[in-house]
Amino acid sequence: MRDSFSLDIEDIVKTAHAVADAARETVLPYFRSESLTADNKAGQGFDPVTEGDRATERAMRDVLARMRPQDGILGEEYGTQAGESGLTWVLDPIDGTRGFMSGTPTWGVLIAVSDQNGPFYGIVDQPYIGERFEGGLGHSRVVGPMGERQLRVRGERSLDDAVLYTTFPEVGTPEEGSAFKAVASKAKLTRYGMDCYAYALLAAGQIDLVIESGLQIYDIQAPLAVIEAAGGIVTDWQGGPAHQGGRVLAAAGRQQHEAALEILSRVA
Repeated sequence: MRDSFSLDIEDIVKTAHAVADAARETVLPYFRSESLTADNKAGQGFDPVTEGDRATERAMRDVLARMRPQDGILGEEYGTQAGESGLTWVLDPIDGTRGFMSGTPTWGVLIAVSDQNGPFYGIVDQPYIGERFEGGLGHSRVVGPMGERQLRVRGERSLDDAVLYTTFPEVGTPEEGSAFKAVASKAKLTRYGMDCYAYALLAAGQIDLVIESGLQIYDIQAPLAVIEAAGGIVTDWQGGPAHQGGRVLAAAGRQQHEAALEILSRVA
């Protein structure tokens, strides 16, 4: 059981926003730059990384080195740095690099703070739009061009009235893809390609479900914290914890979650 009274909540939140501010400042000059190039991290297929990814994570780590040197770090580009406090900052400097290099504002900066039980605070930041979604430690809000408002999921509704998102139409293996299509066939509307922004939309009360597979820890921990703070549900496809990545089901209410889970849980 997490003891929130032992946490310096004000310092953690202050640091998280400083990390997000540094990421914004660093990443924006790379976005839609004519000189931007991408390397391929994948042995097969295409898994891009840009200098924007690397420079942004370095800037985020620099803030943590100054403000929270006692904490550990897990980042997509530079791996794990051990800490002494029992807390780990989980960083994805650009979640959605394919969208980033294509010029679409669907990517985001992900920041989570986690302990042995998983993430308890997160930020999903979209620097180009200027929206910051925050959840955990008593916070659940979005601040952006339209001002500030509280985050709240849509609540329960039937699957045939649900709006469903995923990033890649194939959704992993053929078996996983078939399960997704079975859910999509029952949903009112299915859309694709939003990366982490889909999770932010769920927390903001705009959509009902996000279903994905093959996620890494740094892909899901910040969205998970934000969605749960907004009253949503995030599990794996068997209904268990999702903070280690893999197959993820995020829902705006129990009714949507149970209906999707009944289908997805059949996949071995």
